[in-house]
Amino acid sequence: MVTANAATRLIQHYVDNFRCLPWRSPPGEPPPHPYRVWLSEVMLQQTTVATVRPRFERFVARWPTIEALAEASDEDILSEWAGLGYYARARNLIACARELARRGSFPMSAAGLRGLPGIGAYTSAAIAAIAFGDKAAAVDTNVERVIARLDGMKQAARTEIERLLLDMMPGDRPGDLVQAMMDLGATICRPKKPRCFECPIHTDCAAFASGTPDAFPERRQRARRPHKYGVAYWIERGSSIWLVRRPAKGLLGGMAALPGCEWTKTAADWPNAIGTVRHVFTHFSLDLNVVPRAEPEGEGWWQPIDNLVAAGLPTLYRKAAEAVLANNDRIAA
Repeated sequence: MVTANAATRLIQHYVDNFRCLPWRSPPGEPPPHPYRVWLSEVMLQQTTVATVRPRFERFVARWPTIEALAEASDEDILSEWAGLGYYARARNLIACARELARRGSFPMSAAGLRGLPGIGAYTSAAIAAIAFGDKAAAVDTNVERVIARLDGMKQAARTEIERLLLDMMPGDRPGDLVQAMMDLGATICRPKKPRCFECPIHTDCAAFASGTPDAFPERRQRARRPHKYGVAYWIERGSSIWLVRRPAKGLLGGMAALPGCEWTKTAADWPNAIGTVRHVFTHFSLDLNVVPRAEPEGEGWWQPIDNLVAAGLPTLYRKAAEAVLANNDRIAA
């Protein structure tokens, strides 16, 4: 049984060592605005803090309020999101911003937040606990690992993790405990080689007592990713290339892209390819060949090559463009 004293020690460790992040308020100060908490949590889904920090600051500098974001065009938001990956998050961000602007405020509880576009069980609980002081069990992968190790669980059931977290959670500082758990999991209670002797609650930890803390919880076996193949067209005229916008629904929906064909599971030989890149998505990997064409393909626009960054190409197409531009023979091809 993890004691309330352990939670007190963990929060004090957070007070003394908290990570200063642009979406947080220091411990003891008023909580951050829910807009900043929501935006950061959406960005941080499957993306590292180091990647998100500068992008978050750019977003809030450009759109400092939920109303400003709601009024922005889809194209501007998707362009600003380019490179963060998992582009369904950006589409949900747009839909959620407009719904919140319509309502006029954020719901203040996890139950009220859940069901908004892109806001599930974890995100709703994190916003509620951090921004509104709601006693909500925000369980991300770091929190799950910390709780599982404290209780000595090899296989961590989400409902049990949530119950144990709520049992530890003080009524007056739920946000601090959640963020303390997140920081502990990110910096000390790491998946491999945890730094147990730096942990303020290692004396309460069943995994530490076992002598093999990194064996908790057991790692889930990942399914093998299938591999796909695709082709994109490089249509260059003067100092510009032809870009299109992908369909609103589906992978990379609404993003700027090189025109091309559907991706398939069958490899094809493209002897005139002027660039090839491999990219790994969540559920599959892709080899994309870039081949030259003379005439524009689909509805699109001419983008100056020296200002490709303004197009907001997602990582796949940015890598493809970089591969082609590094090929001095592309024009001849």
